[in-house]
Amino acid sequence: MVSLISFYGSRGLKLVRGEGQYVWDSEGKRYLDAHTGHGAAFLGHRPPRVVEAIREQMDSIMVVTPSFVSESMEKCLSSLRQILPKGLDHVYFQNSGTEAVELALKLAFKATGRKGVVAFMGSFHGRTLGSLSVTWNPKYRRGYPLIDVRFGRFNDPSSADLIDGEVAAVIVEPVQGESGVRPSAPEFLREVRRACDEHSCALIFDEVQSGFGRTGEVWSHLRRGVEPDIMTAGKSMGGGFPVSMVAAKEWVVSPLKGGEHGSTHGGNPLACAAVYGGVSTLIEEDVPSKASRRGEELAKRLKDMESRLVREVRGEGLMIGVELRTDVGPVLRALQQRGILALRAGRTVLRLLPPYLITEEDVGRIAEEIEGVLRGG
Repeated sequence: MVSLISFYGSRGLKLVRGEGQYVWDSEGKRYLDAHTGHGAAFLGHRPPRVVEAIREQMDSIMVVTPSFVSESMEKCLSSLRQILPKGLDHVYFQNSGTEAVELALKLAFKATGRKGVVAFMGSFHGRTLGSLSVTWNPKYRRGYPLIDVRFGRFNDPSSADLIDGEVAAVIVEPVQGESGVRPSAPEFLREVRRACDEHSCALIFDEVQSGFGRTGEVWSHLRRGVEPDIMTAGKSMGGGFPVSMVAAKEWVVSPLKGGEHGSTHGGNPLACAAVYGGVSTLIEEDVPSKASRRGEELAKRLKDMESRLVREVRGEGLMIGVELRTDVGPVLRALQQRGILALRAGRTVLRLLPPYLITEEDVGRIAEEIEGVLRGG
């Protein structure tokens, strides 16, 4: 018998169907999904525009590398023109967030001719070797040969002092996810941007989890008024289909030569169709404003809870963390029994990443079930 290598602890559920903000297990029980595959199903399960775009593409051609022109790629690039931040006009597609981070680092090394990198305590950027190097948690890093990285304190403007003429890139999440859903302060990012400009190094914003409307803006860094040189995106931009993207400024990509990077499946026609469908959903459904409104409602309900176990509620839009004074594991299991799926961020933070489709009723149910669990009811 072939068995799967277990890197994740089992939740003990066999999920067989998903639709909108809900999933069903093999016993027919329905769950309100605030886990969404680590945030990938932010547009909901089986988003209609994404499903239709992929279905149509499967009826024509499924395999085309970027060496050839495809209609799917043309439609994808045209749609991205509507949502990409100013100046980030050059894109390349990958299959996952960690691959996007790998390429972002490679671009910075090539453009600057340097090897140094600055990242921040609490960061999470992926588990392949380059992205793992800029991920903070020692339990993920231990035992691997990694890039030498300087780690500054997140949200501490004095961390910009680590940036000097040996640094190729500074990488930061505008909202840290795994460390406990921690939004960045504008003044912190402004100081990092200033130091990057002073020393001619690339500023990378990792928007894999926080981007594509989840925090109430298309890209969470926009509300902070600071521009990156490189941006990574993924998870929800393909409506749950495996796809990621690097978007970069001209000065970053101009030194590249042919063959210096590639990906067999990066930007394949199905992935491009998924992105096209995802962007259409984002725009036509006004996803960011819905995420902002429901996020405010949910955060307020959670902050109004009366529980001595709650230390803090924080986040932006539908990226919310509830920091507890206890291990979050038992809370996750109890919520699952009550029909709510969520995930952890570190040992003590309950992380909620529901789809933008959640209703006022869903918001109330999530808050009521969490309060009930924390009260021991």
